[in-house]
Amino acid sequence: MPRPAVVFASGQLLTHECWSPQLPALSVDWDLRFSDHTRDETIAGMAGRLLAEAPEQFHLVAHAMGGFTAFEVMRQAPERVLSLALIATLAPNDGPAQTERRQGYIRLVEAGQFAEVVEERIPILVHPARREDERLLSVVRRMAAETGPETFLRQQRAIMGRADSRPSLGAIGVRTLLVRGAQDGITTPAHVEEIVAGVPGARFDEIADCGHLPTLEKPQTMNRLLAGWLAG
Repeated sequence: MPRPAVVFASGQLLTHECWSPQLPALSVDWDLRFSDHTRDETIAGMAGRLLAEAPEQFHLVAHAMGGFTAFEVMRQAPERVLSLALIATLAPNDGPAQTERRQGYIRLVEAGQFAEVVEERIPILVHPARREDERLLSVVRRMAAETGPETFLRQQRAIMGRADSRPSLGAIGVRTLLVRGAQDGITTPAHVEEIVAGVPGARFDEIADCGHLPTLEKPQTMNRLLAGWLAG
């Protein structure tokens, strides 16, 4: 009997390695797939590529920018998604301040300062107590290096041009789990409350002592949450 499929959608500057702690825990019972978020300059393009490469039906687990892709998947082909897990993500599109910050990143990368952009972002990605954790930071830096400046620019432009997903939250009709690290430096409790209030029946789990990367920072907790969620 074939195993049910799970598609992982990763965040910006992250690779499949951000899910590496989950693979041993989930691969026995689930057919694990990874969406390609490196080649498109729009979130709609990322979602279309995910759908083209995914099996007919699948569970969708998405982190950060991958959550933007997941919202678009739910608009394009909601009937193909069996359940949805959203980690460290948010529904609104960028306001002027966020757009200006991203344009600043683009200018720096185009000036050859990609490494400096990565280092500037690290403090907001991990729990404050982990900012000297060289094992964790080496994984973050390795994923960023593998992403590279050109892909980063595509991802940045895709994020800047994304749709506001708040108006479509009420149409999400599958089981939906929200997960956020309590010390996430990018998403806020208000972002989570907005999604939980908008998606019918959505459940929320907060992970204590955790930043924006719970799959790496709190892998055992994430494994437990995802295994229970996928099992229904």
